[in-house]
Amino acid sequence: MKSLLFKLFVVHWPRKLLALLLSAVIWFVVSHSLTATRTINNIPVRIINIPEGKTVEGLQPNNKLTKRINVTLVGNKIILEELTPYDFEIVLDARGRPDEWLSTIATKNIVSLNPEIDISSGVKRIYHPNLLIRMTSVATDKIPVIITQPIGEAPRGYQFLDVWPYRLYLTVTGPEAVVRQLKMKEQRITFNLSDISKAQLDALSERAEEKNADVVSYFVPDQWKQLLISSLSEHPININDPQAKLLRIDFIPCQSFPLDASIPIALYFPLNTSQSLNPVDVTLAPSTLVSDVQGIPLITSSLYANGIDRLFLEIVRNRMQIMIDVAPSGENKELDWSLQFINPRLLEDVYVNALMSDTSDADIRLMKPLLREEYLRNRFRSYMNNLQLFNSDQTPFRPTVELKNQRILIHEPIRINEKIDF
Repeated sequence: MKSLLFKLFVVHWPRKLLALLLSAVIWFVVSHSLTATRTINNIPVRIINIPEGKTVEGLQPNNKLTKRINVTLVGNKIILEELTPYDFEIVLDARGRPDEWLSTIATKNIVSLNPEIDISSGVKRIYHPNLLIRMTSVATDKIPVIITQPIGEAPRGYQFLDVWPYRLYLTVTGPEAVVRQLKMKEQRITFNLSDISKAQLDALSERAEEKNADVVSYFVPDQWKQLLISSLSEHPININDPQAKLLRIDFIPCQSFPLDASIPIALYFPLNTSQSLNPVDVTLAPSTLVSDVQGIPLITSSLYANGIDRLFLEIVRNRMQIMIDVAPSGENKELDWSLQFINPRLLEDVYVNALMSDTSDADIRLMKPLLREEYLRNRFRSYMNNLQLFNSDQTPFRPTVELKNQRILIHEPIRINEKIDF
């Protein structure tokens, strides 16, 4: 055994070492001279030296086209096997080019993004589809952004009130045709109330209570104030409107306030049915819900209001009425009714003026006067839409109004499991 190893490694060892070295050199040369062909998809294209005042259709702020291309490379097998779409890009020079030109991509246009790969020596040829480059004038303009009604559910214990401002503007720069098209069609952002936690609103509610305020304002974080406009960028664009810093979602705690007022009842008779239904022939019957006070029919039940703040209720509690539409719908002769406000514009002015002079709410005080007034008027109108009446046992106040034998009967239906937990 010892003799065999001696003959294998020691006898004629210089020749054997030389043979080993030569085989290694031959393997290295052959392996690095093997040529392969490979197609790689989604390669970014960067345009440089664009003339001032010009841009390229589909160009992003990083000077890359939104459209990527597929290329077929011929070259060293080992290098091509290592390549990924993130290792290189195609760079085209727009200097001296006409407004519209068909690009020719050569190996010189391949720029490595990976310092560990020497693409220039590894790629011999490149094949690619035709790429038409169109240059156009640069335009800068404001495009409208609409804040839509949020989706999702408000955290438990809170009720969504409003989002404000409703409209913002995003100043963009890009190809003239693209910017013109974007300006004609408003962009939309929709927030999800489920992304707001109860703990966040609880903390904001404590601060609101310190200022004796009922409204809890959740200021929208910057990462929500972004738009993805694929014709301008593959990444979301921050809304750069100065008013974006005011963007908020308003909530009110789920609580009821005693109405402490009777509600008058009024009847509306449509003209097209006045021959058979009119104030002479139709009367309002007394009931457990309706009382006649000095000739005025009133709802005198102990009711509670929800979906509003204290100031709003204080202003409108004696300026509300229930309007009954004396036009039966369906065979059951039921009548529709609605809660209405008397002279709502005047009530709105009183509410706004009261808060415009209130300096306790810093968030509102920091707004410019015109913006502050707009915000408060929107809040008042939201309250008018949100106000709901409840009975003392926290069941919704939903009386049934019927027309029977030319008499209007108002009564509460039998309620089953309608109690709402505030």
